[in-house]
Amino acid sequence: MEETANRQPSNDPLHGVTLERMLTELVDAYGFDAMGGRVPVRCFTHDPSISSSLKFLRRTPWARERVEDMYRYLLREKAQQPKP
Repeated sequence: MEETANRQPSNDPLHGVTLERMLTELVDAYGFDAMGGRVPVRCFTHDPSISSSLKFLRRTPWARERVEDMYRYLLREKAQQPKP
């Protein structure tokens, strides 16, 4: 029996999204300054970069959760925007 045929698609908006993709989209949408205002961590406020942020967020679960929440908010904003 084929298991892949029985799988339901995931309802989790983060399913299959890498942390790097999340950060890149958030930085493009808000910038590091705004992100540092929402999640006050040094990797966003002092000499920010994607690579330093990835290192920090991979080892700091509470900060990663806040970034994931911010990404979910961004997805909701994008979904509410009218299509051209």
